[in-house]
Amino acid sequence: MSDLFSSIPPSHAPLAARMRPKCMAHYFGQTHLTAHDAPLGQAIAQQQIHSMLLWGPPGTGKTTLAEIIAHEANAQFIRLSAVTSGVKDIRDAMERAQMSSPTIVFVDEVHRFNKAQQDAFLPHIESGLITFIGATTENPAFSCNNALLSRCRVYILNALAPAEIAQIVEHAMSHDPELLAQGVSISDEALHGLCKMVGGDARKALLFVELAAGLAKGSCINISEIVQAAGAKVGQFDQQGDHFYDVLSAFHKSVRGSSVDGALYWFARFLVSSNDVTPIMRRLLAIASEDIGLADPKALSLCLDAWDTFHRVGPAEGERAIAQACVYCALAPKSNALYAAFKQAKKLATETSDAPVPNHLRNAPTAIAQKQGHGVGYRYSHNEPHAVSAGQTYLPEQLPTPDFYMPSERGLEKKLKQKISFLDELNQHNADDGSADRQA
Repeated sequence: MSDLFSSIPPSHAPLAARMRPKCMAHYFGQTHLTAHDAPLGQAIAQQQIHSMLLWGPPGTGKTTLAEIIAHEANAQFIRLSAVTSGVKDIRDAMERAQMSSPTIVFVDEVHRFNKAQQDAFLPHIESGLITFIGATTENPAFSCNNALLSRCRVYILNALAPAEIAQIVEHAMSHDPELLAQGVSISDEALHGLCKMVGGDARKALLFVELAAGLAKGSCINISEIVQAAGAKVGQFDQQGDHFYDVLSAFHKSVRGSSVDGALYWFARFLVSSNDVTPIMRRLLAIASEDIGLADPKALSLCLDAWDTFHRVGPAEGERAIAQACVYCALAPKSNALYAAFKQAKKLATETSDAPVPNHLRNAPTAIAQKQGHGVGYRYSHNEPHAVSAGQTYLPEQLPTPDFYMPSERGLEKKLKQKISFLDELNQHNADDGSADRQA
């Protein structure tokens, strides 16, 4: 299958397909890649094509760029879709490649291929039988295996700027036979609104223009037709896509940075793109222990209460409870002292996992354990002043005091810091008394 619309009559193809550029002169956007002094632009001009991965959002010209590269290189173009193709299709493509050289094999949605399917290309890339071009909306570092990555250069395509979307739409309005036959035009207001509405997706922009042209019925496309053609705006991220995690990251950083507006905005952005609040609630609970910690222990309980409220009353009222938790966590005093302390403790525990438990801390449930001295010398803290066994050690003997937890001066941690200072004074006083006794 060398062309996406090879089985569709041109007159029935979508506007985006009819207007797909055939040469670099009509390719709009991605100048950071295609300019004459850019690496890819130079490679295309010199016909020194290499295997590559094109990574970028939908509708930014990945497929078009691959087709133009094949055209400029005068190469056979074999197109596969990772959504519908399997190893047999890959094998058939390699047989076709042996009959014609040079050959570019283009794989759309390459991130949907599993490791075995991706590996099927490796010997043919290595031998030079094919030049491989993969298109993906997902980060190749996560979605493509290392063997394929090592044989391909990654090029990042950006969402198209409004001015570039406008160029593409204006080109279509003045060059597409069907639009010219209908005699439609587009107002400046409609074009401006369209460019803001599509989020840098040229395919979506041309789809809306085509639908709006049918609504306009041979007259000028106004903003009302564009809005009607677009319908309700739907968030752009897949549940496991990069943008999904980018929005979660923006939400987390906003709460951590004490930005109420940012926390509410990114929470709302998540809601318009997903009906599942679970990722947001998990992130809030992580924030409560990672970024707030003991500066405000109530944050953890409030987040759990909000999640419970959501399940009890449903989204309409439950989302407000989650918004309440978002605002509370954003304004809560921040401290990562607990997070840092636990991280250090895990690291030290890993490094000293064979250190014996001190005898006085061991359990002595049997006569044998008692004979070995387990529990001997242990002081029961409730029988001591301030309920503290001053000077008693709680770590393996060879370990120095690590001071994992270093509370901040914010929120409850200010009081916890005072308590730690008090305990340190008791232990120091006990140490001084012990030294005096030994001297006496």
